[in-house]
Amino acid sequence: MIHTADSTFRLDANAVDYLIVATYFVVVVGIGLMARRQVSTSLDFFLSGRSLPAWVTGLAFISANLGAVEIMGMSANGAEFGMATVHYFWVGAVPAMLFLGIVMMPFYYGSGVRSVPEFMRRRFGTGAHLVNALSFAVAQLLIAGINLYLLATIVNRLLGWPLWVSLVAAAAIVLSYTALGGLSAAIYNEVLQFFVIVAALLPLTIVALHKVGGWEGIKDKVQPGQEQLSSWPGTDLTGIDSPVLSVIGIVFGLGFVLSFGYWTTNFVEVQRAMASDSISAAKRAPIIGAFPKMFIPFIVIIPGIIAAIVVPELVKLKAGEAAGDVKYNDAILLLMRDLLPNGMLGIAIAGLLASFMAGMAANISAFNTVFSYDLWQQYVKKDEDDSYYTRIGRLATVAATIIAIGTAGIASNYSNLMNYLQTLFGFFNAPLFATFILGMFWKRMTATAGWTGLVSGTAAAVLVAFLSEDSFGSASWGVLGLKGQGASFVAAGAAFVVDILVSIIVTMFTRPRDEADLEGLVYSLTPKESLVDPDEVHLPWYQSPPKLAGIGLVLVIVLNVIFW
Repeated sequence: MIHTADSTFRLDANAVDYLIVATYFVVVVGIGLMARRQVSTSLDFFLSGRSLPAWVTGLAFISANLGAVEIMGMSANGAEFGMATVHYFWVGAVPAMLFLGIVMMPFYYGSGVRSVPEFMRRRFGTGAHLVNALSFAVAQLLIAGINLYLLATIVNRLLGWPLWVSLVAAAAIVLSYTALGGLSAAIYNEVLQFFVIVAALLPLTIVALHKVGGWEGIKDKVQPGQEQLSSWPGTDLTGIDSPVLSVIGIVFGLGFVLSFGYWTTNFVEVQRAMASDSISAAKRAPIIGAFPKMFIPFIVIIPGIIAAIVVPELVKLKAGEAAGDVKYNDAILLLMRDLLPNGMLGIAIAGLLASFMAGMAANISAFNTVFSYDLWQQYVKKDEDDSYYTRIGRLATVAATIIAIGTAGIASNYSNLMNYLQTLFGFFNAPLFATFILGMFWKRMTATAGWTGLVSGTAAAVLVAFLSEDSFGSASWGVLGLKGQGASFVAAGAAFVVDILVSIIVTMFTRPRDEADLEGLVYSLTPKESLVDPDEVHLPWYQSPPKLAGIGLVLVIVLNVIFW
């Protein structure tokens, strides 16, 4: 149920703050109007005509992920669990982003597919394709609801409107530019939003550090103790008491299954790289995005930790005392309320609105592509004019936005949205990654194994979630004694293992496709020259995907060691 405006707290914005926010909205819609002029074909609307440079798609790649859950969810995790939250970045993101750039993007881009489900159709046929397309579409509607709910929360805190009114107003803004300009409007806005988000969160972090007395002040005051400033073994984060099992859950469940499942097969992210103007640019896009990604914890998690020290309501919440309607999701908002003067508050609010719109627009633009190409064109109307599918894409954008208003109600029931999000990833991304990676490197895997593995893996994740303590609230059975994000890690691991086992068994009893049909879809059957640009070997080091990926890998290892 979506609640009306509550009396917990309001952001004390003045005319200057409102003017900054209004100016930002005008710019966002203006970008949508300008991008509309570039849309003449469905490829323009859904994939920006594959014409954008790597730096644009790279920033859009990271900005699309820098949405409501990244800002509110990770700061909530920081407030509740401390530095262990960095695992979502340094273990659960950067390595997979580098792998996507070096290994996976050449297959996606070189095959000429328009979406990840289309790649699945070419590799496994319509069975796996339909399962993947439907599950992806549902996931995007649910995740768009999370971004929309948090976007509406900001409007509610600013204006005091009932939350349902805020939801409709927020949805209308995102709809205006995604329906007008398609992916180009989303991507150009995401590049702008990246800089606005950093401009908002960096000053907040500096002010918060000054307030608490720097890093030494954090060490002295953090509750329940300095163990919250160590990233390993992360038992609070996982909810697993055994340090060894907690580390295994983080490394295998988050670092391998959930991370690689999300970053390498999630079309929301892959779509941005697909809009690049060459294979080399497509490979660089996620690698470029990995560099800001590894430093985002310092402007998201650190403020969350400080909020749990300096914000009275969160201090009470963390101590187990009554704190009104305040949730950990409010950490960044409460910090802004208490620390930022007017003017700077307006920039911070614009930054938060930017992050939420970036996340929702990414979900909606990916949804309309998969719905139009992979569901409508494939199974409903096959041979219509190109302009027809562009119209379907715009209608799908409207429909998805309306549905997201409904799914926002589900998100409003979670005090820490990372629990909800990781549960969804376990359902949809983990089994897809298992099917995808097995099919890419094992030419014997059959089409029947593709869809049966996906269905079995998803069912395993759902079962583990129901057997855990709080994945579905009162509907959960609590048999396994798992809770929070640790339950999501175990569910993802179960999905991956079950998917692999079922796929192998089914493959043994079904007939594989001819090898000639799998060129460009299976690693061992694809000519290596088709996976690179002819002039890639002559690129300077700062444009060479392998060299950039190597630098990124070294940096993220160093960060993990420093904050061990």
